[in-house]
Amino acid sequence: MSAPPGTAGAVDAPAGDRPAPRPRTTARPVPRRRRTLRARLRRDWPLLAMAAPAATLLLVFHYVPTLGNVIAFQDYNPFVGDDPLDAFLGSEWIGVGNFEALFRDPLFWDAVRNTLSITAFQLVFFFPLPIMLALLLNSVVSGRVRGFVQSVVYLPHFFSWVLVVTFFVQTLGGAGLLAQELRQAGLQPWGVMTNPDTFIVLVTAEAVWKDLGWGAIVFLAALSAIDPNLYEAAAADGAGRWRRLWHVTLPGLRPVIVLLLIMRLGDALSVGFEQFILQRDAVGRDAAEVLDTFVYYQAIATQQWGLGAAAGLFKAVVGLILILTANHVAHRLGEQGVYSRA
Repeated sequence: MSAPPGTAGAVDAPAGDRPAPRPRTTARPVPRRRRTLRARLRRDWPLLAMAAPAATLLLVFHYVPTLGNVIAFQDYNPFVGDDPLDAFLGSEWIGVGNFEALFRDPLFWDAVRNTLSITAFQLVFFFPLPIMLALLLNSVVSGRVRGFVQSVVYLPHFFSWVLVVTFFVQTLGGAGLLAQELRQAGLQPWGVMTNPDTFIVLVTAEAVWKDLGWGAIVFLAALSAIDPNLYEAAAADGAGRWRRLWHVTLPGLRPVIVLLLIMRLGDALSVGFEQFILQRDAVGRDAAEVLDTFVYYQAIATQQWGLGAAAGLFKAVVGLILILTANHVAHRLGEQGVYSRA
């Protein structure tokens, strides 16, 4: 018999003497054994220790006070009994009576209308500004200039609203710097701080001056997480600065933008308290009354605690509905949103 090419003296074995081929077996994945609770605690205790203070603050100042929403269904009287528990047990249950009184009050709907108008105005004219500022700061080549600008724009966030409103009064008020300069030039100054028609622009300008730099921090962090290789690849393909901004930067910022937009919609009925109560007398209730000031003047000042709790519960329910709706829309558009789907 002749040997096959490439073999010297090889002889084919008879077919009956060949060993039977072994059947192929697919290796089954070994199931991972779940760690016990004690093992996980032993592994993660440093992380749990770091998160414990924040979790404690959240529990004490957010979740425990949530139990107080039950007085929205009572004619609550804090002076019944010797302690808050006696006052809670001794107050009369009136069901949805507080909500009926709240929804029949035209002042409440005026406050809701003002709150939603301010929220919508600030979503259009304030929400995009931190994104633009972050893009501008990210394009600055000099690290020293960038650090100086960041320090300047961050600083107003740490000022109280009393100081911010005082700054605007001293600058734009009837006896402020701008009015004095206009009088010296023979012009009649206009009442910026006392004009109810432009109050929504005024409070938005104050919020921009105070929180613009602080709001840009999140977007700067998101910009630093974008892979630089994407910019290099886009530049190699001939994309200019605006093309790289549109096709690389903004898609990298989109998850953060969607997340912050959803969270802002959840706070649609919360536009602040100090800023508005400080300027309410100057422009009048019709322009400056929001839900937080309504609760103060119509519930706390008049000791109608159940009515105030009903207004707060109304805000919470509306905020929850807005968050769930916006998050569902984000999922439909392919974004993760506040939480991911299972």
